[in-house]
Amino acid sequence: QVQLVESGGGLVQAGGSLRLSCAASGIIFNLYDMTWYRQAPGEQRELVAAITSGGSTNYADSVKGRFTISRDNAKNTVFLQMNSLKPEDTSVYYCNAKRWLDYWGKGTQVTVSS
Repeated sequence: QVQLVESGGGLVQAGGSLRLSCAASGIIFNLYDMTWYRQAPGEQRELVAAITSGGSTNYADSVKGRFTISRDNAKNTVFLQMNSLKPEDTSVYYCNAKRWLDYWGKGTQVTVSS
């Protein structure tokens, strides 16, 4: 059974930092591309940052220079370091694993106060 479990969300003031984690089980983690998405109320889910199985990264323009995605294949975990947070970063953040199929976590809430 595949499980993706996000953690690390919370309430932070603007300008602060958070580090999200997504622990995967039930998949051969190092073969999967991993992506962080976010979805605010009433909005479409959007890609935040992605890292391929080979380690290449991609970021939404809105987070470039502030967020960093990384992975630890030994721990089956992908991370999202979020710095210089803004109120518009407030969303539920979801972890996605993709190879031939897509798997999703249940999300973790990030709230940035002004």
